[in-house]
Amino acid sequence: MRNNIHEVRLNCGITMPVMGFGTFSFENDRETTEKAIHMALKMGYRHFDTARIYGSEPAVGNALTEAILDRTVEREDIFVTSKLWGSDHHNPVSALQKTLQKMSMEYVDMYLVHWPVKLKPWVSYAIPKEEDFEESDMESTWAGMEKCLDMGLCRCIGVSNFSSKKIQGLLDFASVPPAVNQVEMHPMWRQSKLRETCADDKIHVSAYSPLGAPGNAWGSTAVVDNPIIQSIALKHKATPAQVALKWGLSKGSSVIVKSFNQHRMKDNMVSFDLKLDDQDFLEIDKLEEWKIMRGEFLVNETTSPYRTIQDLWDGEI
Repeated sequence: MRNNIHEVRLNCGITMPVMGFGTFSFENDRETTEKAIHMALKMGYRHFDTARIYGSEPAVGNALTEAILDRTVEREDIFVTSKLWGSDHHNPVSALQKTLQKMSMEYVDMYLVHWPVKLKPWVSYAIPKEEDFEESDMESTWAGMEKCLDMGLCRCIGVSNFSSKKIQGLLDFASVPPAVNQVEMHPMWRQSKLRETCADDKIHVSAYSPLGAPGNAWGSTAVVDNPIIQSIALKHKATPAQVALKWGLSKGSSVIVKSFNQHRMKDNMVSFDLKLDDQDFLEIDKLEEWKIMRGEFLVNETTSPYRTIQDLWDGEI
């Protein structure tokens, strides 16, 4: 069985490991991804995060199937998250069935609506154009997500990149509330209001890019390079990444880390052992949040799928 010290119980009744292993990479090399997953399993990672649009579902499924067959791990001891892409909003059941086929799995543990936007059915690329967007019908999409749950294709359903307003709108018609809202969250984008909204409705907040996504085109090293974060790390003989991860975990969130580097993968797991004090949290709370800058960047970047990010976040960004 999984070590429940590092798990959270969700509103759907199941538990989820709070350290997730992200599998997105620009290269999307299947062999590299599979090797990283086998390494991650040996280090104690048990939560694996993928998505149709990442292209990593086959690698994740194959690596985990191999590990289950050689008895490295039991299926019930791992937690698999995948996501519904915008072009599949018209039929979540079919989309999830295709995901399961790619992964050679009978079910995923968590299925998330990746973004609160609907794309035309043929849009299978990560950077949609303006003409690729359709009018959203989240009520119909969520009914399809609930059907996935009823059919046993997943154990839990949730959302990703939903603002407080989007969450409240969803709850107005949802028969089954989302168990998770996976959003970008780190010491320089703390998501305070959203965390309050989700807590009120017992929705768990899961943090992607918990280090600010250094190394990604949309990301920045601003979090790990921040003097305050570095000072706290020096004080505790830790790394800036460990400080950022521990901050997120201390807020009750799970974190989805993404590194295939063996040394950093180990370092990330060590963040559980770090103890931040009240002064550390006060210093982090003083950090200027970059959300306005990030929002302006995305709105002005016409090639970005998230050029409408301020619309998605209803002015909350």
